[in-house]
Amino acid sequence: MQREEKQLESSLETLIAQVSDLKNSLGGLICKLENDYDRLTWPSVLDSFALLSGQLNTLNKVLKNEKTPLLKNQVIIPLLLSPDRDEEIMRLTEARVPVFSHEVVPDHLRTKPDPEVEEQEKQLTSDASRITPEVAQKQVQTMNKLCNNLLDKIIKEERDSDVGNLRQNKATYNPADTNALVVAVAFGKGLSNRRPPGPGGPMGPGQPTAGGLLPGATGMQQVPMNLPPNQQHMPGGVPMAQTGQPGKMPSNIKTNIKSASMHPYQR
Repeated sequence: MQREEKQLESSLETLIAQVSDLKNSLGGLICKLENDYDRLTWPSVLDSFALLSGQLNTLNKVLKNEKTPLLKNQVIIPLLLSPDRDEEIMRLTEARVPVFSHEVVPDHLRTKPDPEVEEQEKQLTSDASRITPEVAQKQVQTMNKLCNNLLDKIIKEERDSDVGNLRQNKATYNPADTNALVVAVAFGKGLSNRRPPGPGGPMGPGQPTAGGLLPGATGMQQVPMNLPPNQQHMPGGVPMAQTGQPGKMPSNIKTNIKSASMHPYQR
């Protein structure tokens, strides 16, 4: 008998320690939710729930341990009931139970739920026992399908919300570049009107470049022409009749234009 009493006391001390840790964790989570809700992050909440889950699992392991006696076989009998304030009970319950009277004893020493709750639990247990394994498996699959569809919708809504926030917050253009482009198109500001110099200096209009090519005529090569001695050349390569025949073009001029190896518009 003494060994059983010592084992019961040791188990109760272990349970009290586990329940105290669980109570402190719950108090910390409630304090976060009430006071630090504006700075609270989802990973912090998940950490708190993970801590509570681990403590509950440890408490269940202690209760299911073979060294722990069956507490449901133990009977608790109140030895003293008083309507007066009890300081010891205040200290043990952290000021939650000021008195141990006939009013609070049925609630604090109850080992079974209310009769209504107990009847509902029996009804649910009876209904569950009448379901066949095949029907139960189909219901589980249906519930999993509904949960997966709901989860997919939630993920899609979060993704769309994130994309919308990025589109609203992210600038897609540079205002300085836009203003410079508008000023350049409207007023010509920043544009240069000088032609780029060639290999031999600035080029005049119609002046051939290196290799006999005319500017703006890619693939066209200037070929020298055989002219009679009574004609002269203009600086641009166009034949000119001698003085005394103004405006008269000789008919014996032959111009040969050779195409380049590739047409500029040929691919």
